[in-house]
Amino acid sequence: MPSQTAPSGRAALLAWLPIILGLAVLYVPSLFDLFKGIWSQDDQMHGPVVLGISLWLLYRNWSAMERAADGQATSSTGWSFFVLGLLLYALGRSQDILLFEIGSVIWLLTGLLLLLRGTAALKAQWFALFFMLFMVPLPGAVVDTVTLPMKLAVSYAAENVLFWAGYPIGRNGVILQIGQYMLLVADACAGLHTLLTLEALGLLYLNIVRRDSLFRNVGLALLIVPISFAANVIRVMALSLITYHFGDAAGQGFLHGFAGMALFLSALLLIMGFDSFLQLLEAWQVRRQIKPYSP
Repeated sequence: MPSQTAPSGRAALLAWLPIILGLAVLYVPSLFDLFKGIWSQDDQMHGPVVLGISLWLLYRNWSAMERAADGQATSSTGWSFFVLGLLLYALGRSQDILLFEIGSVIWLLTGLLLLLRGTAALKAQWFALFFMLFMVPLPGAVVDTVTLPMKLAVSYAAENVLFWAGYPIGRNGVILQIGQYMLLVADACAGLHTLLTLEALGLLYLNIVRRDSLFRNVGLALLIVPISFAANVIRVMALSLITYHFGDAAGQGFLHGFAGMALFLSALLLIMGFDSFLQLLEAWQVRRQIKPYSP
């Protein structure tokens, strides 16, 4: 049965208020536990940022969602997603499985959108729901398994680049020795969570700029992984150089946080740079395909 024209303004807020209150009852305690626990760790501080951006994306696409859903039929398939979300939440909350507890909100929101606004609304909000995946805490066993090879690779790359540049540097596993200083490449510097944060940054950039070119979108999406790796290497190199030139106190103090900012800045600049390169490459291919006119 087609839905009625979506209300606007205060009426729209009142219509969604019971749902918002219900979600708050479920997830405010979960968020409180996250902020007191895992989100307070250095390598997990991307969680609140991803949550805030996801809520902003939902708000940003809300008008487009209402327009797309106007006159469209709702979907009873939403009940399956809704029940699945509740079951995952109950299991995750009772057994302290954050993957289920926090991830359940994606299934609940998917079910609610299908039940109240239909598939058109879900299509309008798909990226915001997908982006929420980056705030879901992963099991520790998975993180540890993937993080160690990543730290080894980042350490190896940073060592070779700085050695090529003439610095007295050596490496033993994930420990770098530059001059008289020894630095441990920690999870927060080159771990799985850092990679996922940079992946989220790249995908957010793609969503905001909304390129019409399939070649640029696919090409940049594929390049996000090596870009994220390169940004991690840049951060480790920056910390090594800060420690070497200014001492251990500088490397562990304010400039350590500055190196973290440099990580995201370098990743963003690399993404924009490769985007411009792909644009030039695409324009060059188009020019090659245009044959000169001959009378």
